[in-house]
Amino acid sequence: MAPEPLLNVQNVSRAFGGLRAVQDVSFAVREGTLTALIGPNGAGKTTLFALVSGFLAPDAGSVHFAGQDITGRPPHANARAGLTRTFQIVQPFAAQTVRENIAVGAHLREPGRRAALAAAEAVAERVGLAAQLDKPAGDLTVAGRKRLELARALATQPRLLLLDEVLAGLNPQEIAEMIPVVRSLVTAAAGGRATTVLMIEHVMQAVMNLAEHVWVLAQGQLIAEGSPAQIAGDARVIEAYLGHGTAARLRGAAA
Repeated sequence: MAPEPLLNVQNVSRAFGGLRAVQDVSFAVREGTLTALIGPNGAGKTTLFALVSGFLAPDAGSVHFAGQDITGRPPHANARAGLTRTFQIVQPFAAQTVRENIAVGAHLREPGRRAALAAAEAVAERVGLAAQLDKPAGDLTVAGRKRLELARALATQPRLLLLDEVLAGLNPQEIAEMIPVVRSLVTAAAGGRATTVLMIEHVMQAVMNLAEHVWVLAQGQLIAEGSPAQIAGDARVIEAYLGHGTAARLRGAAA
């Protein structure tokens, strides 16, 4: 008998006025995996993350995490249960140090300041920020801020981490340096437990290198799923990204 998935999303929908941002979406994430959700801009990916993490309540459907129905449960309760997300637009506490920023996340598990700061140091080491612990967060580069966003979420000791475009805005070298950091999340974590990762990502290099399974969202609906190699050759995915006209021209040129 297969183990119950860590995250089970069933027939989730959400509309904003007349816009159906997410329509009848179902998928399941197994514990200990690194998977990806991709799709063109405006596909509904971040809205789906908000529905899973509790920042939005679905109009229909359900979300189960670790065997519990968490549909519409507030994000702070989900974070305490082990479900944490990052945000595409990074907003650190600019005047505080990197150490203090990470400690904000650590305080979820460590009420004492000394313990939270110690936990922050350990997390900073994992994400490559150990040398910048005493720097004001506002002085970090874009790449540094992305690592800090990851560190703050990781400091909550999540069982499932939702990464929202953690590689966006990075140059090719920075992406290459970040990929092993993300990969390491599923093999080690604070407290000795690996973290399951579901990532939204536009950088296909990262998706192909990291994800073992990919779901594709377009116009609020799941249109395909499979391994990265299967997704890369799926005609529906190509059309969703490039448009019907461009996809047809490419098929004609290849014929």
